[in-house]
Amino acid sequence: MIIDLHSHAWDFPRHFSDDFRQQARRARAGVEVDLAVRYEDYRAKASEPVRTIVFGGKARLSGLWVDDQYVADYVAAHPDKLVGFLSLDPTQTGWEEELRFGHQQLKLRGIKLLPMYAGFRPDEPRLDALWGYAQRHHLPVLLHTGTTFIAQAPLECTLPRHLDPVAARFPDVQIIMAHLGHPYEGECVVTARKHPHLYADISALHYRPLQFYHSLMLVQEYGIWDKVLFGTDYPFTNIDATLSGLRSLNQMLAGTALPRLSEEAIERMIYRDTLKLLGIE
Repeated sequence: MIIDLHSHAWDFPRHFSDDFRQQARRARAGVEVDLAVRYEDYRAKASEPVRTIVFGGKARLSGLWVDDQYVADYVAAHPDKLVGFLSLDPTQTGWEEELRFGHQQLKLRGIKLLPMYAGFRPDEPRLDALWGYAQRHHLPVLLHTGTTFIAQAPLECTLPRHLDPVAARFPDVQIIMAHLGHPYEGECVVTARKHPHLYADISALHYRPLQFYHSLMLVQEYGIWDKVLFGTDYPFTNIDATLSGLRSLNQMLAGTALPRLSEEAIERMIYRDTLKLLGIE
């Protein structure tokens, strides 16, 4: 079975501001992408059995806000297939209550953070309460690391290096850096290598195949295949497209002397039991 670590649940366009949608269109040459989330559509593009971690997102600065109750209801419709994470924007008042409610009342199993979209750094001392809660209650934390098209989202907040002091102070928290930190993949790889419970996912990278090859070659050369987890970033892409992209990377090297990615390591990553790894039953 495949575990998709990175999938979204929201009502598009209701959960997005007009500004977010306008900037998304600008990034796609004026074309608005349909970001509607429908479990039936997601499952139809997964040719193998899959369990999926889903979350919404909260980032007032960028114009995205999905209430955790919406995510919990989405999960409740398919409880044997979906695992829900709560989301937090710690720049907004009341986030501590939202954390406790999402975990204790809604029974969501992890935390999703959007540092650059919300405009905060994950290593800020004021967030020690968040990390301490996650450590005490064994909640994995997945963070967006990498770029975006949103103009007001600070690149400084997204750098993978900011997870280095967090992992040092809270070594028992399972932390996942989304998107291999692109385009800061090297920084992501060397940061993950340092800490036993710091991981990265490969979501939303397959449609830049040359960059993806280079990123995974860094993973291979630094010897951290065991720290890399499978994810899609649905609805931006899906299971089958991600699998096809992964399994075809070596094909573009035909006729060259470039080193090949380990296909055995890729397959182990695809079928890694991420739920067990993160301590989720």
